[in-house]
Amino acid sequence: MDRLKQIESFVAVVARGSLTAAAKAEGVAPAVIGRRLDALEQRLGVKLLVRTTRRISLTHEGTAFLEDCQRLLADLANAEASVSAGGVKASGHLRITAPAGFGRRHVAPLVAQFRREHADVSISLNLSDRVVDLAGEGFDCAVRVGDLPDSQLVSVRLADNRRLCVATPAYLKRFGTPQQPADLARFDCLTLSGEASQSRGWVFQNAGQLLHLRPGGPLDCSDGQVLHGWCLAGYGIAWRSTWEVDADIAAGRLVVLLEAFAAPPDGIYAVFPQRKHLPLRVRLWIDFLKHRYGQAGYWRTAAVPVAPEPRQSDAANL
Repeated sequence: MDRLKQIESFVAVVARGSLTAAAKAEGVAPAVIGRRLDALEQRLGVKLLVRTTRRISLTHEGTAFLEDCQRLLADLANAEASVSAGGVKASGHLRITAPAGFGRRHVAPLVAQFRREHADVSISLNLSDRVVDLAGEGFDCAVRVGDLPDSQLVSVRLADNRRLCVATPAYLKRFGTPQQPADLARFDCLTLSGEASQSRGWVFQNAGQLLHLRPGGPLDCSDGQVLHGWCLAGYGIAWRSTWEVDADIAAGRLVVLLEAFAAPPDGIYAVFPQRKHLPLRVRLWIDFLKHRYGQAGYWRTAAVPVAPEPRQSDAANL
């Protein structure tokens, strides 16, 4: 308790500019504050403040120590707030980024829910398919899908993600069903194009070995959401993430193909810059995502847009 009082007094004196002002705010005599500062400096073995009759200034050691003390007191206040009044009391501004397609479906709705639970937190959500420089652009946290490159970021795995071949029942009734990955060469495959293409192509697994294929077809697009819509419309076979198609599969709008050859899952992650003290609002946001994504049936019940079945004449013209 004495150590904490010494630190609180040190921070208060610097913030208020004098022993007298700090003592008045606490309701004690200036001599009490002075004794705490003397005891703190004696215990540390360094001079933290240069005190004259006119002003107080920090030494080099005092400047470095002040930042740590302010952070310590802020963390203590957050810890106390987290259990006070029966609930967490996070505050401040939270800047989040996520991939556009995933973010629209599985981040934006949860941002609104998180905000209802933590009214003192304001939130900015950036949706972009480029890899955002979190530290350089001032973001607190990113949600990323897929294998992570080596970096200085800290990552927390939120959920598994797999990629599956899918098509509508109507398409399969008309054109048949592939039995092995090599059969895809005979079907209309809906693929990402240009710079958006998956660098490894479509990935499958057979007898423990990974297979990389680059199927083709009459339609390709640089936007994965468009491919999803085309697939729902019955225009071909797509290779999509489970976060995008699980609800369609559960509803019978899409059928999984080549499931025996599906590659091992990758992950959905929360990543954030390395820092000694993670703000409470960021920790709560990550915990919130992990809890929601881990709920039974979440991925199969998350709301998704439904594309209409194509007219027979439209499908015949492709």
